[in-house]
Amino acid sequence: MRIVCTTSTAAILISTALSTVAMAQGEVNLYSSRHYDTDERLYSDFTEATGITINRIEGNADELIARMQAEGANSPADILLTVDTSRLERAKAAGVLQSVNSEILERRIPGSLQDNENQWFGFSQRARIIFYDKNDVETPPLDYVSLADPQYKGMVCHRSSTNVYSQTLLSAVIENHGEEAAKAWAQGVVDNFARAPQGGDTDQLRGLVSGECDISISNTYYFARALRTEVEGLSEEDRADIGWVFPAQNAEGAHMNLSGGGVAAHAPNRENAIKFLEYLSSDQAQQYFSAGNDEYPAVPGVALSPSVAALGMFRPDDVDLSEVAKNVPAAQKIFNEVGWK
Repeated sequence: MRIVCTTSTAAILISTALSTVAMAQGEVNLYSSRHYDTDERLYSDFTEATGITINRIEGNADELIARMQAEGANSPADILLTVDTSRLERAKAAGVLQSVNSEILERRIPGSLQDNENQWFGFSQRARIIFYDKNDVETPPLDYVSLADPQYKGMVCHRSSTNVYSQTLLSAVIENHGEEAAKAWAQGVVDNFARAPQGGDTDQLRGLVSGECDISISNTYYFARALRTEVEGLSEEDRADIGWVFPAQNAEGAHMNLSGGGVAAHAPNRENAIKFLEYLSSDQAQQYFSAGNDEYPAVPGVALSPSVAALGMFRPDDVDLSEVAKNVPAAQKIFNEVGWK
């Protein structure tokens, strides 16, 4: 059963419907803000392997977290899946997740990609890297700090400060360089904007093609997807003019965004929920995160899809993402102070 949550009224109706099946054998109720059709394979393969049916609700992460809070002990949710560490930490802080003990998850998922109380685990990653117009930029910035260099004035495109990717990147800069340096960096990037922050990551890449900017930041999977399949505004000819840099390879390494999940605090099908999370850490599921959605596996040593491998090898920042997420309030304050809209 797949139910897409779009309004609060629908959410109430769905909650009532799921409550009647929450205790059924062989089921798991998944609340997910991952909006990728390619995830269908993950669900069908799990059901085929285990016989456990997945009842799914999709919606905005913050709405799903708020809904789980409102449902309380009567929530039918077994699992929350979402994108970005800040949202996983938000769910933990809201009290809608629980700690689990799983030898499989502990062994397969690196410590830096899981909560220190085992309330959430990362299952796929995206590197947030620098893209540039090869025709106009002879010397691209080699790290995040250099994006604030005055030589790039009027050249940089970026998403708004309300976006979680922006917030987590600045939070990582805080963790790696301190708040004072992070504020100076944010001010320098604002000074170098080619246009007001707008759009999603694909729009930042299109900005390079249109000539609105010469340098942008995007998660790798948006560009890797364009290498694998047709994406409007990013034709093969367009992509030939785009270069990329995995930042900070001589320093902290490339910043990574995380997609992950945890077991709901009042999960009625707790054991099935843990089985599903363990399945997501399997080689089969990890390879599909890469092949189906152009992401990097969380489990070391799992083969990459051709579109992801084409971007090249790099060293990721292995900073503890739980600690990074704690810096989000400080990051938002800095955004406000420097006028990063």
